[in-house]
Amino acid sequence: MTNRRGSTPFYRLYCGLAAAASPLAWRRVRAKLQAEGIAPDRMAERMGRATLARPEGQLFWFHAASVGESVSALALIEKVLELNPGAHALVTTGTAGSAQVLAKRLPERALHQFAPLDTARALRRFFRHWRPDAGIFVESELWPQMIVRARATGMRLALVNARLSKSSLRNWRRFGTTFRFLLDQFCLIRTQDEATLEALLELGADRSRVARGPNLKSMISPPPAPAQVLAELAPQFNKLFWAAAATHPGEEDAVIEAHLAAREALGRPDLQLLLIPRHPHRAAEIAAMIRDRGLSVSQRSRGQAPGGDVYLADTLGEMGLWYSLSPLAFLGGSLAPVGGHTPYEPACFGTPILHGPHYENFAEVYAAFDQSGAARQIEDAAELGREVARLLADGTDLARMSEIARGLADGRGARITHVAEELLQALSSTAPAADAGPLR
Repeated sequence: MTNRRGSTPFYRLYCGLAAAASPLAWRRVRAKLQAEGIAPDRMAERMGRATLARPEGQLFWFHAASVGESVSALALIEKVLELNPGAHALVTTGTAGSAQVLAKRLPERALHQFAPLDTARALRRFFRHWRPDAGIFVESELWPQMIVRARATGMRLALVNARLSKSSLRNWRRFGTTFRFLLDQFCLIRTQDEATLEALLELGADRSRVARGPNLKSMISPPPAPAQVLAELAPQFNKLFWAAAATHPGEEDAVIEAHLAAREALGRPDLQLLLIPRHPHRAAEIAAMIRDRGLSVSQRSRGQAPGGDVYLADTLGEMGLWYSLSPLAFLGGSLAPVGGHTPYEPACFGTPILHGPHYENFAEVYAAFDQSGAARQIEDAAELGREVARLLADGTDLARMSEIARGLADGRGARITHVAEELLQALSSTAPAADAGPLR
């Protein structure tokens, strides 16, 4: 046992294991990025080798895992930069998909790099080059050495929109002293739900630093929907269609089954489906699945128009277009046991939402959407088909859901300003700082 300000035996063991496993971890990460078309110089960012110059002046470092977490932080990044006109933001993530989305959506004075591996050598290179003035970790991306070495440079750290799954909490309970040591590196922690707050307090988080915060996903910046592209696409869709967004393996089968059932129930063989998989690299298998059910398919990635039975939107960074166009959307990750995706993104466009029973990652959010009438839960493909047909046939109910959904997304400007101001105060040079403790 050590005191809470010092390192722990398990942390030191982790550091040793990370160093030993570094060559294997690098080979695996490099192979994955290479398969996703990332240039070799950018792959090297995972080893802490920067490919951009550090901008002059104050630099806020935001770290998130992937697409969902980084997109949820965009509004906060924009507000922090707005409140600090001379500052820049560095955003680090670990996936090719997040890099592609952020390339289109980062605000001015913000730049992206792949996050360094959680090894001493990669992190030393990273911090030596970038020298961030403050670090903001988003959701659940808690790499031990990254956190401890960042704090040891003297920068203040914050953890925002914190969310820990039941399995993560189970694992951390086994190493409670080390988890408290990591939490002590943050001067401010804000959770996105009550369950995470209670779990962190149970595990020994400092009550003066941790509190329930608003869910950043409720303040998400709407994805872009270029007016010219919208004007070109809208006439190409059939008069009657619906969307299935952010689908995962196992869900496309259910969506196709539901589409066929809705088409029959409506007596409309021209009913069209806009299918947007969470991971576009699965497009070939999904297209084959569609054809196997006797349906025609066209693909966005091939430059094809939305003709035929199913339009496969197998691209990244265009969700704003699809939600703007769609009268109704099933939101994936909820029929498969994935945990759901944020309903606030479609709500920004007034898109009514259908979802399955698996939304553990957004339990409180979906409860609010369902209770208000902006969203409805379905249990399986058969119920999805019936609900799609009913809603498309009932324009009044669909319009009411749309109005409620848009209302839930409104008013986020004032909330994000409050979050940003609280964050900046905690990270300021005049605020009390967490004790960094020794770096070993």
